[in-house]
Amino acid sequence: MKVLVIPDIHLKPFMFKQAAELMERGIAQRAVCLMDIPDDWDKQFNILFYEETYEEAIRFAKKYPDTAWCYGNHDLSYVWRELETGYSTMAAYTVQKKLLDLKEVLPENNPIKYVHRIDNVLFSHAGVAKNFVDLYVPKTKHDDVDTVLDYINNLGKMEMWYDGSPIWLRPQYTDVKMYKSHQFLQVVGHTPIETITKKNNVISCDVFSTDRDGKPIGTEEFLLLDTITWDYSMVNYGNC
Repeated sequence: MKVLVIPDIHLKPFMFKQAAELMERGIAQRAVCLMDIPDDWDKQFNILFYEETYEEAIRFAKKYPDTAWCYGNHDLSYVWRELETGYSTMAAYTVQKKLLDLKEVLPENNPIKYVHRIDNVLFSHAGVAKNFVDLYVPKTKHDDVDTVLDYINNLGKMEMWYDGSPIWLRPQYTDVKMYKSHQFLQVVGHTPIETITKKNNVISCDVFSTDRDGKPIGTEEFLLLDTITWDYSMVNYGNC
């Protein structure tokens, strides 16, 4: 299956507009959003940015209801009331309300999760490490991938709000062993990078994030992935 991956949003509603246009062109059969919808440099007081971004997310979700949505740390910081870089106390109610609105338009059988699986590819905000699975899933269940994901997707704040979880991990900077590294590809965002990169069995694609001054860190391209062959390419909205 051809999948278009929408990486970390951080108050960039244009990303949903571009992704929708790419989907309209028929380049992918399904989309995945790695979320982190709220928060960006010096935007804590601009509630309109928050509202506009969530409205675009909801519009995209209605148009493409089979999109897989993966919670990020910035999304959950408002759910769990955990302060995070860029957290806006003024926008907290708006984020909480709009996230509920987003969840309500999703099909019952396609809720927001920490980790989604499509074929032999795992999509999450930051990645699933083997030691995280070892910690929270009974060893007898480790080979049943869907059962492992069920365990993970039912965890709460106590287990998820730490550096090694699927909303916080940074496999780009360490040699952490990933879950089922020889059998499953993983696609992650969370860590801003200059270009979409594959390291071992992890593709990192957070290339829309910016510096504090608003300058793009990455190439602002979308990942287009074949979940069967694992072939992938970078899609530039303007050149597609």
